[in-house]
Formats: sequence, structure tokens, C-alpha cells
Amino acid sequence: MQDDEVIIERRGTAGVIRLNRPRALNSLTLPMVRTITAALHAFAEDCEVASVVATGEGERGFCAGGDIRALHESARAGDGLAGTFWREEFRLNHQIASYPKPYVALMDGITMGGGVGLSAHGCHRVVTERTRLAMPETGIGYVPDVGATWLLPQAPGEAGTWLGLTGLDVGAADALHAGLADLQIASSRLGAVIDALSGLARGSSSSDVDAVLQALSEPAGESRLRLNAALIDRTFRFDNVGEILAALAEEKGDFAAETRRVLLTRSPTSLKLALRLLRAGRRSASLAECLGRELGACLQMLDNPDFFEGIRAAVIDKDRNPKWSPASVEAVGAATIEHFLKPAEPPLSL
Repeated sequence: MQDDEVIIERRGTAGVIRLNRPRALNSLTLPMVRTITAALHAFAEDCEVASVVATGEGERGFCAGGDIRALHESARAGDGLAGTFWREEFRLNHQIASYPKPYVALMDGITMGGGVGLSAHGCHRVVTERTRLAMPETGIGYVPDVGATWLLPQAPGEAGTWLGLTGLDVGAADALHAGLADLQIASSRLGAVIDALSGLARGSSSSDVDAVLQALSEPAGESRLRLNAALIDRTFRFDNVGEILAALAEEKGDFAAETRRVLLTRSPTSLKLALRLLRAGRRSASLAECLGRELGACLQMLDNPDFFEGIRAAVIDKDRNPKWSPASVEAVGAATIEHFLKPAEPPLSL
């Protein structure tokens, strides 16, 4: 199977999924989601396939997330495409998390938003020295989705809260520390990874795949999140964004100051909603529960002024100067956040 945006092939016993929009950093469209979903179903039923590998074409990134320009246009038009995209993307995330065969994600380069959804739910997550991972949604007036409110609360301490609220990108060592990746392999050896997996016997286990990856792995560098773990835990332990900002203001050093500065540039509504969703995710029993809650919030985002303003500033006018409304965390009322927590209609079917 093959089309312009996704290339599907079988190499030996490896099913390979190649995202093929390198000029758009392999950002996801609805046809891409559908092609990947169909390929995963086909590979699951093919007894000749021992493992599945997801990778991105080009040298800049695995996947930069969903095509937010297309989502913006859909929201403006009110054509329902954005809602359909989220529903099918979230089903794909759940499919990856429950996949019956070893699923290997090669997170080389930019891996953000929907790219995290395509990778971090898998059972074998490989980062490289070029990996830049992020959930950058609060910077575009949106919230972490694709099951991030299930993944991030499982990170050590408050590292996941830091990632979800700041939206800052991190490298391989931080991705490993946060539990969003399993091992590091040099980008120059990714071809060897696919070659080795293609030579595995039919019916090979997850342990067999892990042995291949471990043999090609290398030590990761120092994690900045680990080095600043005590500070992150002290300042991000609150369930109130205002208290987090106040706690950061009391800390000394560049890390706290930069973190606070970044938070003050994010959508206040997105910050408060993201924190609410992350805390709800911490109490949730399953990925499915979190995806359902995220879908409800996403659908309400289609009427949120910050969603349009954030995308305008980031990818349309590219002035990087969004004007948020409300402009401060204090001005975002509780009723506003409750509005985003309405269940999706119809509910997400998985």
C-alpha cells in the first residue's frame, strides 16, 4: 500500500510505515490517519509480519503533529472535518497502545503533538541525538491531546506537568526521563534497526525486538528535567496555575525564571484547562477515559477565540505574538473551564 503522504511496505518480516510529508515535517492529515490505521489492521492480520516500524521521511522530523492549518480552516468553515480528524486520530492512538504485535517508533528529529501520539503509546520508543519532543499546544491556544493526559501524569514527579504546561521541546535524555521513550539509538543507525527487524523470525516476541534495539542503543546524555526535578516538583505540585506561577517567582536561578517567562506567554485559558485535564488524567483508570475527555475539550475548542488566535500567530501570519482573551490566568473563570469539560457527543468509540 502506498500514497503520496504515507508509504506502507513490508521488508522481510517488518511492516514499515513511512510518513511522507517531509516539507511539512510529516504533519498528519485525515487521509494519513486513515492510511496508517488500515495498514496497522493489515499488518496485525498478516502472519508474515513480526513487528511494525513507524518512521518519518526526511532528516528534520518524525512528525510535527496534526496539520493545524487544516484544523483552523475546518473550524472557520464549520465543516466538521476537525472533529472527524480528532476522532479518528484518537482511535489510532488507542490502536497503537493496544497493538498485538511489537510496534517500534523511530522518533528521529521533531516529534510533537500528534507525533507523540504516534510514538509514545507504542511498546518500543526510540529517540536519537536529533530528537526534539514536545506537547506545544498551550502556545497555540489548544491543550495537550492524543492521550497526553494519560501519558504525562505517569512521568516522574511533576515532569509531565512541566511538559504539558510549558509546551517546551526537550531532547532524548528528557524524553527518556519522562517515560515517553525507551532507549536512544544514533540517527545514523536507524537504517540498521529496520534491517535487523526485517530479519526476525515470524512470530518473534517483544523481547526479541527489544534485544535488537538494545544491541544498537547508546547511552543518553544528561536530562535537564532530572537535574531540575526537585524544583519542578516543588513548583508544579499545585492544582492552580496562579500558585505555580507564584512558586516559580520565589525560586532562584535561570531554569525557574525561564519556565515562568514561558508560561506567561501561553494562553491563560489553555494553561488552566491543560492543568485540569492533566490532574484528571492522573486519577483516570485508562487511556480510553483520557481520550474521551480530551475529545470533549477539543470539540469545545472549535468555539474558543484563543484557538484561532494561537494558530493565526503561529502558522498563518507567523508574527509569534498572539493576543489571548482573557489575557491573564486570573481572568479565566471557573465556568469557562467547566464549559470545555462537556462530554463529547457522540462519545468516542474505540
